Amino acid sequence: MLEALRELPGAVVAFSGGVDSSLLLRAAKDALGEKVLAVTARSPTYTASEEECAREVARLLGAAHRVVETDELDDPEFRKNPPTRCFACKRELFAKLRALAVAQGGWEVLEGANADDRRDYRPGRRAAHEARVPSPLAAAGLTKAEIRELARARGLPNWDAPSQACLASRLPYGVEITVERLERIGKAEAALRALGFAVVRVRDHGEVARLEVGVDDLARLFDPALRDSAVRAVKEAGFVYVALDLEGYRTGAMNEVLAGKMKPPMDTDGHR
Repeated sequence: MLEALRELPGAVVAFSGGVDSSLLLRAAKDALGEKVLAVTARSPTYTASEEECAREVARLLGAAHRVVETDELDDPEFRKNPPTRCFACKRELFAKLRALAVAQGGWEVLEGANADDRRDYRPGRRAAHEARVPSPLAAAGLTKAEIRELARARGLPNWDAPSQACLASRLPYGVEITVERLERIGKAEAALRALGFAVVRVRDHGEVARLEVGVDDLARLFDPALRDSAVRAVKEAGFVYVALDLEGYRTGAMNEVLAGKMKPPMDTDGHR
């Protein structure tokens, strides 16, 4: 991966602040020195804490960092929340990153998908493919576990941080994405993290919040005091009912309704 990065004139890295994009940013810095710009998107679909984490990691790595406003909620197709929602979002983001890369004198745009992402339905990968945005981690065959190990070995502070995804991913497909829904999801998840649940998703089913927590944390929610605190926090965020998903957190839970209905999108190497 480093050898491939050294061939680039410079890199604009799509930088969420998660472990994948952090390792990619570290590698780009190792390969290209100062010819690297980390760019983080800001919109109601992301939390302020994610942006803060991205700023801190970029600072620790000595990387130039910029925040760009994205306007996916202005796109009617995105708001309708079809299964291809992520394609519309990533298409806009990559267009803005490409403009920044051109302004830098023809640098390359990079994004942090990994080899495991090929196993889930990821329409954002099609956007990367169409925009000709390489995914160096996936191209090198690096899995999430390998990325975490490399990040730990290189001293990245977020090497073991739980995976994040945009707040829109908490809504079932076909349910309109609104600022109000995103805000109550974000508020509920922040409250649950404050109670000690590092891995948590609040899936928005209208009046019902379906909680996904790490499997090891399921038993904790049967403690009466903690259960009452969790229920109160979620209801204060704006939900009427609080349900616990007994399967616990798993990647792409909202894609389970698509099983057998849709083919996964191609990645930048032409793989599905």
